[in-house]
Amino acid sequence: MTRVTGIGGIFFKARDPKALGEWYRTHLGFDVQEWGGAAFRWANPDNPTGTGTTIWSPFKDDTSYFAPGTAPFMINYRVRDLHAVLAALREEGVQVESKVDESEYGKFGWVVDPEGNKIELWEPPEGQ
Repeated sequence: MTRVTGIGGIFFKARDPKALGEWYRTHLGFDVQEWGGAAFRWANPDNPTGTGTTIWSPFKDDTSYFAPGTAPFMINYRVRDLHAVLAALREEGVQVESKVDESEYGKFGWVVDPEGNKIELWEPPEGQ
């Protein structure tokens, strides 16, 4: 079974996410959107039309979204079949959160690595 197929996003804590986003817009040319992050579109042999994205997004430094992880960042990895990957990880003894979110943006699940870093797994919607 294919598990991770790419990086879906990089999320990190910032004292002032809005100001930091503006710095990245000004100095590095990021197309920071109203929601506070930027989406980088890409193509590869599995996705020749370039509909894939990697999200870059600063979060307020007091966010609880990365909990129970204690790191100031969280990586989002793309997967093909979220439920199958989560089931395999549970069988392997990995700490898997019971919550799974499903929306028009895809399916999201979370695990914690041996060093306590929370990891987000994302199955994009069909066609992405």
